[in-house]
Amino acid sequence: AWGCFDEFNRINIEVLSVVGQQVMSIQLAIKGKVDKIEFEGSTIRVLPGFGVFITMNPGYAGRSALPDSLSALFRPVAMMVPDYALIGEIMFFAYGFANGKECGQKMVTTFRLCSEQCSSQPHYDYGMRAVKTVITAAGNLKRKEPQADELVLLLRALQDVNIPKFLDGDLPLFRGIISDLFPGKKRPELDYGALVSVMQQTIDAHGLQPHPWFMGKVIELYEMIVVRHGLMLVGPTGGGKSRNLHVLEDTLGQLKVLGEQGFAYEKVKIYQLNPKSITMGQMYGEFDPNTREWQDGIMSTMYRHAAASTTSDRKWVMFDGPVDAIW
Repeated sequence: AWGCFDEFNRINIEVLSVVGQQVMSIQLAIKGKVDKIEFEGSTIRVLPGFGVFITMNPGYAGRSALPDSLSALFRPVAMMVPDYALIGEIMFFAYGFANGKECGQKMVTTFRLCSEQCSSQPHYDYGMRAVKTVITAAGNLKRKEPQADELVLLLRALQDVNIPKFLDGDLPLFRGIISDLFPGKKRPELDYGALVSVMQQTIDAHGLQPHPWFMGKVIELYEMIVVRHGLMLVGPTGGGKSRNLHVLEDTLGQLKVLGEQGFAYEKVKIYQLNPKSITMGQMYGEFDPNTREWQDGIMSTMYRHAAASTTSDRKWVMFDGPVDAIW
């Protein structure tokens, strides 16, 4: 039997030391060709084909450095950085793009220039996740408008995915990069139709002002929901994050009542919790050390309730609290 422990260095350093002792006891038994050993109070059979593999990302927030005693038990295997341009080219072709090679190269060049010229922020990501999201967004646009200029579709996807996350100081740099890489290409004026008109009514109902900047942020959040399963709303206290979310929630519900057709035009049910107000065991679930029974956590219970629902309502699980790498 082989065991693979993914994201191994997320484990606390104290636990890593214990794991090291356990792995060492099994490896010594295999080297000694022992049939059975005592392991954590139980007698277990040792298979000579047993192997342990770990994956880890060194240097990330919330990760621990492996103790030397544990590192010595494993042989390191370095991974190469993938060719994003080739991956993008293949995926663009899979989405029906005729000019996939050029689109893949322009997308990768955009991210490379952004990483070199824009400021360094914790939430900026130019890796495989960003590449996949842009390709998915471009593919969705291609499906809706199969005859449109493919570079314009890529331009729209890059803007839709990246503009919401950039700080004010980096936006001019990003726009300059886009204009250099897509000369002569302009983003067409989009008509969001009933979404904007219903949003204005919802904003009035919330006692807010329909400021163009705020409405733009709500539309950006909607665009993110279209291409991502999960997302983060980050900003200072009083910045409008909660209002942004709840205006979109009520807007989508009202569009459903009016019978409008569009992606995610459904009533929204929000499951909300503050991850910093409870322990990790209370949030994710944990084994009771006394009864040896599994106790479900608050988050897993919320997910189960959302998954068990048979309605077409959208279910949003909202973690309302400070962001860190622990939870």
